[in-house]
Amino acid sequence: MHRRSFLLSALASSMALPVAAQTHGGHSAPAAPLQPAVPSPDPYAKLQGGTPHHLTPDQEAQRVVDSPAPKGTPGRWVTRASLPIPRSEMAWATEWNGKLYIIGGYGEGRVDRTYHHVYDPALDSWFIAAPLPRGANHVAVVALDNKIYALGGFLEQNRNPDTNAYVYDIATNTWSAIAPLPRPRGAAAAVALDGKIHLIGGASSPTQERASVGWHEVYDPKTNTWSTRKALPGARDHVGCVAYNGAIHIIGGRFNTFEYNTDLHHIYRPQQDTWEVAAPLPTARSGHGLVIYRDRFFAMGGEGGIINRPGQQKVFGQMESYDPKTDTWQSHAPMPTPRHAVGAVTIGDWVYVAGGGAVLGGAVQSAVHEAFTLA
Repeated sequence: MHRRSFLLSALASSMALPVAAQTHGGHSAPAAPLQPAVPSPDPYAKLQGGTPHHLTPDQEAQRVVDSPAPKGTPGRWVTRASLPIPRSEMAWATEWNGKLYIIGGYGEGRVDRTYHHVYDPALDSWFIAAPLPRGANHVAVVALDNKIYALGGFLEQNRNPDTNAYVYDIATNTWSAIAPLPRPRGAAAAVALDGKIHLIGGASSPTQERASVGWHEVYDPKTNTWSTRKALPGARDHVGCVAYNGAIHIIGGRFNTFEYNTDLHHIYRPQQDTWEVAAPLPTARSGHGLVIYRDRFFAMGGEGGIINRPGQQKVFGQMESYDPKTDTWQSHAPMPTPRHAVGAVTIGDWVYVAGGGAVLGGAVQSAVHEAFTLA
């Protein structure tokens, strides 16, 4: 389905539905109404040409779901409303007031899309929000104080980063430019902590090298300025990242390419400006989702291997969780549809995992949307 088609379908709806904003820190702001979007009838699409695609047996054989971690409560997965368009390489998503926001990425034959879709689990429905001012893939996104921040990203397929940074106002459905990144990068991790935004890792220029970086820079929304913190040990990109109990966890990722995935798990202590090592990710991978759910960190999906090497191409479906109290991992029911570069968030007692790449690399996008719960 082409973007024009689903926009027309959405505009044909009888009325727009509002998306409420979170009451945060004692402040409440009503959200602008957004237009409904129609779920894609096609679960997959090829990047080349943007046409619908059916996975081949060789492509399905890339799926890997076995975990070396001890088994925990299995949990269960259910299907939710498909994305309006098969998408991938947005790489991350963010949540605010019970809504899922997915921005940028690959889709409809291009790698520099401005897509901005919002999911409301209460309605099991998607909405179309104001597009990103500049299309890009692997944009780092994070929510803070009724706003969504979109930082950096690649202008070409997984390379050629820029320094653009934007903030989206949920109350007005508008974007504004903010102070640019000090250095260009894409596939970085963004996380909010104590009213500031930490941007960690990623990959930078020159485009021909596309090397991973360990840069750690912090944005202060109050002053619209950036500052530098201690770099991530083991420079890498496509990591999982969460903030928990005043610390930041960086888990997994890759050294330059998915041929060199890592299981490294680092914890940043902001008061000391130091990093320390924690129990490694059981399945080394990159491009995975990472969320906090029931006081555990759940990692799902990801990719690894070598392009065009049958038997060495992997799309991960493992669902593994980390207990920060005991520094241990366990495994759960794997994703029904393994994917990488997904949009994953926790809302209520569910983990929502939308879109992502269905094969190693960026050749196939998906509109698949599945949710996990331990209930």
